Amino acid sequence: MLKGLEGWLADGSEEARLAARLIADRMPRHVAVIMDGNGRWAGERGLPRTEGHKAAAASVREIVETGARLGLEVLSLFAFSTENWKRPAGEIRMLMNLLEDFLGKEACLLVENDLRLRVLGDKEKLPGSLRKALERVEQDTRKNTRMTVGLALNYGGRADIVAAVRRILAEGLIKPRDLDEASFARHLDTAGLPDPDLLIRTSGESRISNFFLWQIAYAEIWITKTYWPDFRKIHLFQALLDYQGRERRFGEAKV
Repeated sequence: MLKGLEGWLADGSEEARLAARLIADRMPRHVAVIMDGNGRWAGERGLPRTEGHKAAAASVREIVETGARLGLEVLSLFAFSTENWKRPAGEIRMLMNLLEDFLGKEACLLVENDLRLRVLGDKEKLPGSLRKALERVEQDTRKNTRMTVGLALNYGGRADIVAAVRRILAEGLIKPRDLDEASFARHLDTAGLPDPDLLIRTSGESRISNFFLWQIAYAEIWITKTYWPDFRKIHLFQALLDYQGRERRFGEAKV
């Protein structure tokens, strides 16, 4: 079993059985998650959609801890897209308040466990108090190296690409003939981070939803019908085992 999981999982449990099959040198560097299904989770229980968002916090906490114990370099979580502003104003306010409250409770755990927070997306449209809280936690964790937690807020893949083009044009330092994939990637929100090796989507939907359009060019995709509020480490282990069983060729022909 991977060192970080030893003594953490109950002996004989399904989680322990799955974790024992994971191979250390086949672990992905970067796992990205589209956290979907909060509203449907609540609806199936006769609860307001906002209760699904509240329940989702426990999943975030467990998956961040599990990712760190697994030795992931980066765990990116798609929390709020550029399109999510179309949702009811009351739901958006509640979600922003939940995010700010979650940061207040979890910031010390990020610091104590050597985890770095990196916000991906346009923070300018976020409420001022939330923006300040995010910037404070980013600053407090900037030197942490165990794992980077990428939190995608007001993020859209198309907007990310357009913003990168604007940065390149504004700098005026790269001539058209010198622009390549590497120099372009350095202007994306994820600059300096490895591209995702594995993209997980919860709730059973089979679409990308405008997330990491550039970055997931060769990511392996794993979809589960489990709603995000019910997603736990056992599901992450299942996704990782499926990933480790795939052959990644990056466009090369199999010989």
